[in-house]
Amino acid sequence: MLEEAPAEPVTPLEPAAPGARIGPWTLVALAVAWGLWELRPELRAVPYLDDSSLHQQMVRVAASRIRQGHLPLTSWFPYLGLGSPQFLHYQSLPSMIAGTIGTVVDPDTVFRWSLYLLLALWPLAVYWSARLFGLSRWTAAAAAAVSPFLMSAAGIGYETKAYVWVGYGVWTQLWASWTLPLAWGFTYRALRSLRGALPAVLFIMLTVALHYETGYLAFVPLVVWPFLVPSDLWRRLARAAVLGAAAVAASAWVIVPLLDQSHWAARNQVLGGTGLENGYGARQMLSWLFTGQLYDEGRWAVVTVLVAVGLGVSLWRWRSSLAGRALVSIWVVTLLMTFGRTTFGSLYAIVPGSSDIFIRRFQMGVQLSGVLLAGIGAVFVGRLVLDAAVRLLPEDRRRSVSSPAGRGMVAALCIVGLVVVLAPAWSSLDSYDAHNATNVGLQAQADAQQDPHIDELLAYVRAHPRGRVYAGLPTNWGADFVVGAVPVFKYLESKDIDEVGYTLRTASLMTDPEYSFDETNPGDYPLFGIGYVIVPESMVPPVPADKVTCSGSYCLWTLPDPGYIHVYDTTGVLHATRADVGSQSEALLGSPILEDQRDLTVAFNGQAAAEPTARDAAALQGPPGHVVVEHADLENGTASAAVETNRRATVVLSASYDPGWSATVDGHPAPTVMVAPALVGVVVGPGVHTVTFSYGGYGSYVPLFVLALAVLVALAVAPFVWRRVRRAGTAGNADS
Repeated sequence: MLEEAPAEPVTPLEPAAPGARIGPWTLVALAVAWGLWELRPELRAVPYLDDSSLHQQMVRVAASRIRQGHLPLTSWFPYLGLGSPQFLHYQSLPSMIAGTIGTVVDPDTVFRWSLYLLLALWPLAVYWSARLFGLSRWTAAAAAAVSPFLMSAAGIGYETKAYVWVGYGVWTQLWASWTLPLAWGFTYRALRSLRGALPAVLFIMLTVALHYETGYLAFVPLVVWPFLVPSDLWRRLARAAVLGAAAVAASAWVIVPLLDQSHWAARNQVLGGTGLENGYGARQMLSWLFTGQLYDEGRWAVVTVLVAVGLGVSLWRWRSSLAGRALVSIWVVTLLMTFGRTTFGSLYAIVPGSSDIFIRRFQMGVQLSGVLLAGIGAVFVGRLVLDAAVRLLPEDRRRSVSSPAGRGMVAALCIVGLVVVLAPAWSSLDSYDAHNATNVGLQAQADAQQDPHIDELLAYVRAHPRGRVYAGLPTNWGADFVVGAVPVFKYLESKDIDEVGYTLRTASLMTDPEYSFDETNPGDYPLFGIGYVIVPESMVPPVPADKVTCSGSYCLWTLPDPGYIHVYDTTGVLHATRADVGSQSEALLGSPILEDQRDLTVAFNGQAAAEPTARDAAALQGPPGHVVVEHADLENGTASAAVETNRRATVVLSASYDPGWSATVDGHPAPTVMVAPALVGVVVGPGVHTVTFSYGGYGSYVPLFVLALAVLVALAVAPFVWRRVRRAGTAGNADS
């Protein structure tokens, strides 16, 4: 029967002398120094080519909202997908932490430094995690040394490519890459004794709040690890239940609003059914594993070999090493999780909320557990080589190895040996980092030449607000219309210009309809609130427009019906859900009825639609009305207009529908309605009216914050209370 046992045998390189820490920490320092040197280009101020553009913008918005005394979680995020409560639907704690710092320091600078330091210093988190598992200093240091050099075919795990300028820019995942190793390490300890419950629950909660997919991985050990010690199964199951319940309660401020508002968050139809969402499947993942592309894509499989050795050693020590059992089990389970619906189909529904996550991200768990196993493998191989080398020495020389000088020499040789072993990894990554640095430099040069031209146009846009800006889509000419290498529609985001075109970035209900925006249909432009078009100087806009000015290779045009608010007849009903609102809207977005100021109400998620304002569309003559004057301040969640209507009609705000929107007509509250594709509107009668839209946000955060604080305080106090109860009981027994 398996019992709890030490994590691994103590290495002879770790005597009790204080100097024994110097060797391992030297190895960690080398890994950190590597990152600090290689990643310097990330500190250059250039617009981002990847998802970092969204994250940086969220930091700026968070800083602005906090500076004004508002909670970003209850605020409207106006810039992408026709707006959304982005801080509620998306993992926003990193943005709020950085935004808080950004209230006193430039938010963009805070973002760049956070990316740089979190990535360069990650080996410290790996080392700490390994020590929490009870692994030796040298094993922990070896794992830390391996950690910067991951490189996979998917490129979206714990590797440089996932974060840097020429990569994917998954910045929130980077924050959680620090808390997941610690969540695992403290959970491992807390399952042995609940005295460690507070840090375990705290780091699970932080992981959930920092990055949702990583949050799933933080809970996995609570399901798996109780079974590693059958002789203590029931107590470990009870501890896991306590930890899980406490972690869920502490994370309720993230989980409850997300679930409560999930009906108003779209599922990404464009990526749905692909490997990005469903997982790449067992065949692909195992192929990458056995060909070395899960840890060593494009180079000699040095990390893969170390992981394999670590797995073998841990299996060999299965009875004697609890930490080894824990790491092997989590490696296997997270590998199975990456197979996703591609392999398991509908069975994957047992994972709560799995329909809304990108399953391929679970590769993080395979890589993190693999790094820790690679540390075990590296030390095992090092011991074999060291023992063999010592045996070759004469008898009188063997004793010198145990002297302080000898141990120092051995430690230095071990460090050099690991550096040499990892040479294919650091050489390959150095080439990639050089490629990244070159592209950042080229972008900086292009910015210096092209920024003044396009910024001149954007200054005009700010001085003369007329609604959103359109500069193409990723699926048309917009992909090749660039500032340096950055498409203009991404560049607009870096300047906080409200736009249409940078698609699929948020969970707003308009994100999929935006992907189907028909730039040749004049009726789509007022529906999406577009007042300006920016095109290359050699191109005219796809619809009639008036040229304002050109600067450099960029030209600005105005559209004839600008603004965020318009008046429509609603003449029918569109049936849609959050999973198909994009495809259901395609026919409407290509339809000529929008030019006649006609639209549809929406029967959403099986609910009844609002009654259309016109029962007989054929009898309508002329437009239903027009906007006299408009004032929009979507950054603060408000928009108002004076409208004149000829008949009963719907005043539509070009903002993604959300129940947080409310409306007043002539100062009196009026119910909002959903107007196709998924916009917010209010019905008015004939005449002149003042219509105001306001966003209120989710209103139950305070009690959820109090609950999280209460759970953490209770866990902090519980050990002291338990000790006093035990002492009182012991004293009572002695008196009796």
